[in-house]
Amino acid sequence: MNQYVTGAVIRELREKNSMTQSELAEKLCVSDKTISKWETAKGYPDITLLDPIAKVFGVSVVELMSGNAVNNVNVSANMLRSKFYVCPVCGNSFHCMGEAVIHCHGVLLTPLQAEEIDEHHQISVEVVEDEYFVTVDHDMTKNHYISFIAALSYDKLQMAKLYPEGNPETRFKINGVTRLYFYCNKDGLFVMNPKKK
Repeated sequence: MNQYVTGAVIRELREKNSMTQSELAEKLCVSDKTISKWETAKGYPDITLLDPIAKVFGVSVVELMSGNAVNNVNVSANMLRSKFYVCPVCGNSFHCMGEAVIHCHGVLLTPLQAEEIDEHHQISVEVVEDEYFVTVDHDMTKNHYISFIAALSYDKLQMAKLYPEGNPETRFKINGVTRLYFYCNKDGLFVMNPKKK
């Protein structure tokens, strides 16, 4: 049952919203005894109540079910707080500028942790007029390849999707770029500062 709404999550959200069991019950058109049963793990909400419960607490159904509320205190966003996610099932790549709850193919994705480049994942950066020409020294096969390369500045993300058996190279406008990322489908996310290369 750890992938369903727990009583502890409901109680925590109810208390956070300064709501009594009776008040919550009234909003959901159930009895206060029903709320008590949920919170003491003697029962679980019917699946049809998930959306109404989420709306009462101002969270998404995903947040409700995961028990992890996303609080975006950084409403102005900062690209340097960017996080990348990759679905292990289909390879979809996701980017966000703060906290997020992201699911793909029923899998809760966690943000990738970027590592410094290593001897097996070297990157070459050439300046060509107002662009960086970026090449990753990596074989591109159907089973082992670079999935994307991204250039990050304070206010912008430039991202190039790559495909197996293609060339692991792309161009980015230089303006303000402070980090280059690339993702290897076997070894994960790598980062480097192009100005230190």
